[in-house]
Amino acid sequence: MTAKLGYLCSSESWGGLEMNHLRNAQWMQERGHAVVFICVAGSPIHTNSSNFGLKTIVIQKHKKYFDLKKARALAKLITKESISHLMIRSTYDMSILASVKHTLKSKLHTSYFMEMQLGVKKTNLLHTLRFKKIDLWSCPLNWLENQVKTMTRFSNKTVVIPSGLDLCQFENLPEKSTSRNDLDLPLKTLTFGLIGRFDRQKGQLLLLNAMKMAKNDGFSIVLLGEPTVDETYDYMAEIEAEIEVKNLKNRVFIRPFRKDTAAFYNAIDYLVMATKAETFGMVTIESLACGTPVIGSNAGGTTEIIKKSKGGILFETLNTQSLADQIDRIISEKIYFDSKTLIKMAKVYDHHAVCSQVEKALNLA
Repeated sequence: MTAKLGYLCSSESWGGLEMNHLRNAQWMQERGHAVVFICVAGSPIHTNSSNFGLKTIVIQKHKKYFDLKKARALAKLITKESISHLMIRSTYDMSILASVKHTLKSKLHTSYFMEMQLGVKKTNLLHTLRFKKIDLWSCPLNWLENQVKTMTRFSNKTVVIPSGLDLCQFENLPEKSTSRNDLDLPLKTLTFGLIGRFDRQKGQLLLLNAMKMAKNDGFSIVLLGEPTVDETYDYMAEIEAEIEVKNLKNRVFIRPFRKDTAAFYNAIDYLVMATKAETFGMVTIESLACGTPVIGSNAGGTTEIIKKSKGGILFETLNTQSLADQIDRIISEKIYFDSKTLIKMAKVYDHHAVCSQVEKALNLA
């Protein structure tokens, strides 16, 4: 039977998980595979799926657990569309995936592409029975596969396949000075950048506090992003007040989010990943793809990516002094990372290589 890939995502959010699911579906279609995208009508991912040129089928939102009625409807849809492989990324879809697998059995191959780390052990009977319905559990990093092996009783196939990037968007970048002019940044000052929505978990205040604690003051900071509506305006006001009180106006630059993030990475000397623990951290590999090293929190996926690629420096998680010390060390020791080497290291995340691994894991190659 000819393989036909079904990508299910009932999420009504629009973030990295949803973007990764759409991108992978698009890439697999470009490689000649028959692809169907299944999502909730009117959701952001539904709105964006047409931009990816995917055949899209809309469904009604299902409950997170034991929605047997919607599971039967989904099983009928999968049978009608002759879908042979069903893939999910959101844990919200895991229960309905298990129910559909229970109905269709060996007629359907099921895969879970892990985006979020396991917060607690999931070894109880309910989780174990649900996990048995997953034929393939794909983890983007080794530490996440280790979580699956130590925090669940999952006994089927696990693989490590990183999240992918279309590296073409990071090629042929202009001179750094051009990107700095584009973002209206000082041309010759050592610059550290942090990208992401203005949210306490992203660590903008941690970086600002480290700036004041650092012994050296010959550097600037650029914060690229926007506040989440109705959620982080208080935090944004706190950041602005911190800049005012500590007299950092001439050294800290806030810029609105932009789609051409390559210009941001190209304009800075170091990316700062200050979150508590990123599961993977797409911005980390995007920065490396632009030849820009990373100062990252020593936790989660950032640790493995940086250690594996030797693409930057780690600091103690959530420790302002540790971050300040590493900034001082970079300045005093004149630490240098060769941009061409970093770009070469990022090639393991090229979407062609990633899709090839997916095909192998699904026995499509």
